[in-house]
Amino acid sequence: MIIQETEFPGLFIIEPKVFHDSRGYFFESFHQNVLKKHTGSDFLFVQHNQSYSQKHVLRGLHFQVPPMEQTKLVRVLNGEIQDIAIDIRAGSSTYGKYFSIILSATNKKQLLIPKGFAHGFLVVSDTAEVFYLVDNLYSATHESGILFNDTDLQIKWETQISQCIVSEKDKCLHTFAKLETPFHF
Repeated sequence: MIIQETEFPGLFIIEPKVFHDSRGYFFESFHQNVLKKHTGSDFLFVQHNQSYSQKHVLRGLHFQVPPMEQTKLVRVLNGEIQDIAIDIRAGSSTYGKYFSIILSATNKKQLLIPKGFAHGFLVVSDTAEVFYLVDNLYSATHESGILFNDTDLQIKWETQISQCIVSEKDKCLHTFAKLETPFHF
């Protein structure tokens, strides 16, 4: 595995070594010891989530507040997405900035998103299946988020905002300016 920290402290891109032969391919998508060696953290993932979405579906930007905050390890099983992580850790040098990456079944890259980030994604292929591990259980009473089209964030989505298919719940999230972050760097 190639594990590379981004300019956002604690946010890592994971690219597996893929072994091809006449039968197909094999790769390790997760290895606890390798991840710990590169990140310095010991993750215990307690919930696995999967979603299926059509082109232009935008999910996010979500996070859970303490004590139910989550680290996420995100990958795409089928299709392609633009994955977005926003640093909401007060005191971080990248606070209020976003990181964007294309994750796909073809490139097999993953994004390790630490606690203190809002997360969302946009489906850019006809359909996509997204799979992610989290280190804390989902809690409806602890969920929160930031409005996906907040102009203060200046996110460069891979499609026109007017084409995005967004849940009513996600359309009602707060702007970044109204965020009272519980996270500190």
